[in-house]
Amino acid sequence: MPDPAVPPTPPVPLAALLAREDLGLRQIAGPRDTDTGTDTGTGTDTGTVIHWAHTSEMADPYPYLLGGELLLTAGVHIPEAAGSGTYFDDYVSRIVAAGGAALGFGLAPVHDTVPRALVAACDMYGLPLLEVPPRTTFSGVARAVWQLMAQARHAELRRVTEAQQSLAAAASRPDPVRAVLRQLAQRVAGWAVLYGPEGAVIGEAGRGPEEAVSGALAELAVVVRPSGPGTPTSASDTIAGTHLATYALGAGQGFVLGVAAPHRDPGDHTIASVAAVLLSLLTGEHQSGSGADRSSALVRLLLGAEPQAVAPLLGADRWLVVHGRPDTQPCDPVAASALGAALGSPLVDLARDVVRVLVPADREPVPQSGWTLGVSAPTTPHDWPTADTQAARALSRARATRTPLFRHGTHRPALTDLLSPDEAEAHARALLAPLTGPLTETLRTWLSLHGSWDRTAVALSVHRNTVRQRIARCAVLLDSDLDDPDVRMELWFALRHSER
Repeated sequence: MPDPAVPPTPPVPLAALLAREDLGLRQIAGPRDTDTGTDTGTGTDTGTVIHWAHTSEMADPYPYLLGGELLLTAGVHIPEAAGSGTYFDDYVSRIVAAGGAALGFGLAPVHDTVPRALVAACDMYGLPLLEVPPRTTFSGVARAVWQLMAQARHAELRRVTEAQQSLAAAASRPDPVRAVLRQLAQRVAGWAVLYGPEGAVIGEAGRGPEEAVSGALAELAVVVRPSGPGTPTSASDTIAGTHLATYALGAGQGFVLGVAAPHRDPGDHTIASVAAVLLSLLTGEHQSGSGADRSSALVRLLLGAEPQAVAPLLGADRWLVVHGRPDTQPCDPVAASALGAALGSPLVDLARDVVRVLVPADREPVPQSGWTLGVSAPTTPHDWPTADTQAARALSRARATRTPLFRHGTHRPALTDLLSPDEAEAHARALLAPLTGPLTETLRTWLSLHGSWDRTAVALSVHRNTVRQRIARCAVLLDSDLDDPDVRMELWFALRHSER
């Protein structure tokens, strides 16, 4: 019979279920685990594990089992003369053939004790047999299984998340390939190795296995190395108690990631897959030479070369400059890299609270969730500084109009385009510095309503005399004539660009 299909959820160690004092379960037959069951989050495959609980009173439960169950029965199906024949041998053998993990026998109301012949059959076939006391319901046992499974699932997700973060951090270190391999080996408590297109070991980390195991892993790497249509992208095997897995990197690169570990937890495949994706990016960049070309372009710029002279190394003739500001999340290197990846360019610069991305002109930027973007007009490398200014002004216009993306040149030219956003904000802060918060808001509302005292009072929910007093106070603090249209225009400009 093929291996029973089990769900992709963390299994529950039988020892953990037996450790539940509220259930009062007692194992009376079958192999006993040495695990105390106190750690329900490891998900290791040592000892007996349970994937679910199922209740059945069928004399032959085989057709109703999927494998990995704790089968619960009260013995309703047992005939009176069962102990003198082969009934229990047949019953237990069918459970084992179906892949059942353990059998739970409930005491009362049908049977006061577990039949001796059932205990003997479970011992003979190696099936753990649990005695379920009268006070414990089968639904209570099933609920405990699901509770333990939820705890294991939470622990697994936490472990995988932490591993993903550490692998991503390793990929940004000076020697990223070996850093990722080291982190992977540590996370799976085993050996991680990167094979080149010809099968040679390019890098490895962790404690190396025995020669027979390492040889088997190298042979398993051949299975996933691209050789034509239908080649698998991953493969696994077990040799001498060591779990082996290999992963093809990228599309047709020929690089293969190999992992050998003494045990295999449910989350190990996910962790290794993340490492494979990161290594695919790193080895793909190495193969294509794009990383070396970018480094060469940077060095030449630092040594005095003109932008148009190094642009061919970056793979495009015309470019867009994109300025992005996050709407809510912090503007950190991780967010900046994510924006660059979304826009299809690794040329990212994080400056204060704005991310600048240099994008080939043939990759049209689209709005990105959680970001406000300003995009320059297409330009040659010679005009990159001009495009940078255009992108900054486009971002300012996008924020002012609350649009997710604004392109330079898609609007009628305005006077505000003649001044950079930083200069406009600096001027606004200096001009409005004497005003307090309530005075600033009153002046903003009053100017937006064309100097109407009554409408301003209604908008601010204050008396019209309060509005007059505040505006008069603004005029004194600003030392300005607020009836002058030029003064009003300048103040309105400053209020629109103020970050106060």
